Amino acid sequence: MTKPKMASPDEGLFKPGSKLKHKKTGGFYKVVFLANVEASLEPAYVYESMQSHDFWIRPKAEMEDGRFELVAE
Repeated sequence: MTKPKMASPDEGLFKPGSKLKHKKTGGFYKVVFLANVEASLEPAYVYESMQSHDFWIRPKAEMEDGRFELVAE
């Protein structure tokens, strides 16, 4: 059995420190890093709300499906 490849921070569309806007809610977020879900090793983003400073985790595929847009610095 081969070991699944772990996510690398450079593999994601959004890099650590990137600022994003959620298109539906208008909320602003900052990408912390790309990680792996422990149970499945699926790549996922860890990101922080710039309003509440809460941290969130979302699967990479969902994060990159168009619901977030990169905010120019």
